[in-house]
Amino acid sequence: MNLCDLEAVELRRRMESGEVSPVAVVESCIARIEATNAAVNAVTVTAFERALAEARAAEAAVQRGDALGPLHGLPIGIKDLSETEGLRTTYGSPLFANHVPAADERVVAVLRQAGAIVLAKTNTPEFGAGANTRNEVFGATRNPFDPRLTCGGSSGGSAAALACGMVPLATGSDLAGSLRTPSAFCGVVGFRPTPGLIPTETRGHAWSPLSVDGPMARTVSDVALLLSAMVGDDPRDPLSLAVDGARFRQLDAVNLGGLTVAFTEDLGFAPVDDRVRTAFRAARNALEPVFGGRTEFAVDMGGGDQAFAVLRAVGFVGAHREKVEATPDKVGPNVAANVAAGLGLGLRDVADAMTVQTRVLRDADAFFTKVDAVICPAAGHPPFPFEDWYPVTINGAPMASYFHWLALAYGPTLAGLPSVALPFGRDATGLPFGLQIIGRRRHDHAILSIARAIETWATQNGFARPLYGER
Repeated sequence: MNLCDLEAVELRRRMESGEVSPVAVVESCIARIEATNAAVNAVTVTAFERALAEARAAEAAVQRGDALGPLHGLPIGIKDLSETEGLRTTYGSPLFANHVPAADERVVAVLRQAGAIVLAKTNTPEFGAGANTRNEVFGATRNPFDPRLTCGGSSGGSAAALACGMVPLATGSDLAGSLRTPSAFCGVVGFRPTPGLIPTETRGHAWSPLSVDGPMARTVSDVALLLSAMVGDDPRDPLSLAVDGARFRQLDAVNLGGLTVAFTEDLGFAPVDDRVRTAFRAARNALEPVFGGRTEFAVDMGGGDQAFAVLRAVGFVGAHREKVEATPDKVGPNVAANVAAGLGLGLRDVADAMTVQTRVLRDADAFFTKVDAVICPAAGHPPFPFEDWYPVTINGAPMASYFHWLALAYGPTLAGLPSVALPFGRDATGLPFGLQIIGRRRHDHAILSIARAIETWATQNGFARPLYGER
C-alpha cells in the first residue's frame, strides 16, 4: 500500500514516531495526483513546491522533538471556495479566475496552525451552487468509480481526490448536501456539523445556520481528527459554539445494541429514486437487527421544500445579486436562478419560511430525546451523467428545481442537525452507496462515535468502503 492510501490517523502516528517522513507522504500524494487527476479532474491548483518545503520543515520539527500539532505533516486539499494565501482561489467563477488571496481565511489558517500542509485546491461548481461539480474555469470533476458520471457536489473535487488517494484529508462545505452527496457518490466520509461548531467569517448572513464548513476524509476517525482542528471560537461568527477541538481526537466506544434508532427511506418528504430505495432496504435489513431499539421516524417536515427554497434564495440574493446584475454573462444558470427566485419573494414568503424552519427544528429536537440516531440514504438519486446539471425527474416525477432532489440532505440542514455521510458498500451497479447518520443538534461527538461504530460493523460484515480501482 502506498503512503497516500493510508488513513490520516495512521500517517500522523507514523510521522510522529519517525517511522515515516512527512516529505515521503507529500511526495506520495503528488505522485498520485500526477497519475490520476487527468482522469477525474479533482484538483484544480497545486502548491507542490511550497508543500515540499513545509514537509521538510515538518520533518525537522519531528527530529528536534518539537511539540507537534494534531495534523502535523498531513497533506490536505482545500475546496476552492476557501481563500488560500498565495494560491489561486476561483470559487469556480470566471469572475475570479485569476484571484490570488493575500491571506488564508480562518478555516485554512487554523488547519495550517495545526500542522496541515496545503497541497492543492479541489474543484467546485460556481460559488458552490449545485450537486454536480462543473464550472467554466476548470470543467467537470468525474466520478472515480465511473468517469462517465458525476462525483456529486459541491465538494466534489474533495470527495474525488480522497477516493483516489490524492490527499488523506480535505475540506468541504455544506448547504444542501454539498459535502454529504459527493461523499456518498465517491465512497468517502463527510460530516456536516451543527452550525457554529466550525466558525466562519465568510458567511454573508452571519446569523443563518444553513451553510457550514465541514471535514472530509476516508474514515470517521480521520474526519474527527480533521474536525478537531477546525472547531473553535471566533467573535466574527455569532453562531460560534466555542467547543474545545481536542475532544474530537478521541471518539467514544459505542455498543450498537444499546442504541435506539429510526430508519427512514425518505424523511417523510424527500423524493427518492427506486434504485436508492432498493439499496437502502438491503442495508437496513442487514444493519437493523444490530440495534437494541427501533422506532418510526416522526419529525414533521411539512413545508420543508418551500422553506428551504426561500431561505436558500435569500442567501443567494445577499451574496450574488450584484454579480448577476453587473455581469449576467459571467454568472452560471444555478446562481442566476437562485437570485431570480429570491428577488421574486415577498416578506410573507420569508416569514413563513422562517416559521417552518423553527417548527422543524423544535420538532426534531423533541424527537431526538427519544432516539440516538436517524439512518436514511445519503442521496436521493444515484450518480448521473456528469454532463447533466441534475436529475430532472425521479421515478418519472419532475423535480421542482435543480436542488429539489437533495431533500434528504436539506431536511437535516433546516433542523440544524449534525449528519455523517458514511460509505456502506456498493449498490446493484457496483457504485459506492452511502448512508446518512443523523444526530441530535449540538451532539456532534456522539453522532461521530455512533458513525464510527457503524463503520466498524460494516467493514466486518461485507459492507466496507469501496476502494478506487477495485470496482
